[in-house]
Amino acid sequence: MATKQKTVWYCSECGHKQPKWSGQCTQCLKWNTLHEETEVTGAVRRFDAQPVAPSRPMRVKEVSLGETPRILTHIQEIDRLVGGGIVPGSLTLVGGDPGIGKSTLMLQLSNSLAKQGLTVLYVCGEESVEQTTMRAQRLGIDSDNLLLLSETNFAHIKAQIDQIQPDILIVDSIQIVYKHEITSAPGSVSQVRETATEFMHIAKGHGIATFLIGHVTKSGEIAGPRVLEHLVDTVLYFEGDKQHNYRMIRVIKNRFGPTDEIAVFQMNSAGLTEVPNPSQIFLEERRKQMIGSTIIPTLEGSRTILIETQALVTDTVFSTPSRRGTGLDPNRLALLLAVLEKRMGYQLHRCDVFVSIAGGMRIVEPGIDLGVLIAVASSMRNRIIDADTAIVGEVGLGGEIRSVSRVESRIKEVIQMGFRCCILPKRNLKGVSEELRQKIKLIGVEVVDEAVDLLIN
Repeated sequence: MATKQKTVWYCSECGHKQPKWSGQCTQCLKWNTLHEETEVTGAVRRFDAQPVAPSRPMRVKEVSLGETPRILTHIQEIDRLVGGGIVPGSLTLVGGDPGIGKSTLMLQLSNSLAKQGLTVLYVCGEESVEQTTMRAQRLGIDSDNLLLLSETNFAHIKAQIDQIQPDILIVDSIQIVYKHEITSAPGSVSQVRETATEFMHIAKGHGIATFLIGHVTKSGEIAGPRVLEHLVDTVLYFEGDKQHNYRMIRVIKNRFGPTDEIAVFQMNSAGLTEVPNPSQIFLEERRKQMIGSTIIPTLEGSRTILIETQALVTDTVFSTPSRRGTGLDPNRLALLLAVLEKRMGYQLHRCDVFVSIAGGMRIVEPGIDLGVLIAVASSMRNRIIDADTAIVGEVGLGGEIRSVSRVESRIKEVIQMGFRCCILPKRNLKGVSEELRQKIKLIGVEVVDEAVDLLIN
């Protein structure tokens, strides 16, 4: 059958195809998500990697579960992050900004697994084998079970997988791999979707734990269609400023364990090293007796971390004052400033306000509200907050301070780091054991006015 080429438009969010461009996708109703691609009609398009055996319907009670064996990486932070080890046959997507350490972590992970006798195939499509070897030698990696393959053609990669039968497969990166049957360029919506689906069949059909490294867009999202994140079992995302030495890996999705977990690593000449106590790292450069600074115990997955919030309030010289937040939601910051202005009468509409989470962390938990609000009030009034006091609580639009989850876990971290006082929602006091009450001074507050009067006025 003769083949013809035609131009189609794919939505990068939902993968919907339509014959002509429009500003809005007709399927998911997202704006400016359509990308032009050339499609060949009449060509046979098929998946090369099929499951080993066809499946059949089974009754739930007939399914034998047993204990799924996990592969320990012996990198404690990674094992904890993915729920106790790597599941054989799982498909994991690792995303993050360029140069943040994705390839470095994957090489270190490869080395740790190869030392256990597992065969690891590392597909380095963006670099030659020699370039990857230079990086591996710098990290002290020299395992005999680690195999490097510089290839971007999926058919050639699959041939090597069938021949080697690795236990672990790492693809760096999914955006560079292409299928010659598809005429669009590598990294396009159709190429990423098709190649990711092929790797999914390989992982599930042969029980190979597979890691796909993904690029990110200017908006911080993983490049390619949104269906890519739906195909994989786990999504790990690198966070952190490249100007800082610390990297946070956050679990966005995990079918085999908890989500919203976070692991902290430190980047140095030897690669990425684990940080077992992030609170100590984030507070080590903190200046005591500093105006506009507060300490907040926040939750990241199952872990409690103490963070420092800094605020700076200055008179504005512009008609429209500036509101800048680094590491927190700017909409949430605007809400807190409105509450502070309404409840306490602060003339913030005449001031520029800058708020930052020290250390490059990004926090979305509402439990930091009260600490951020007190930091702004401290800077506004030029009053120092007691350096041995930690603050936690969610702030409502009416100025009420709402309770937070897992308050005892937060208090234990505050005690461990040597703080002597903790300001928290009054309702949370009821759930604190007598043992903890004897180790630290706990003060419950109900409204913003009470907290500001206690700490500022």
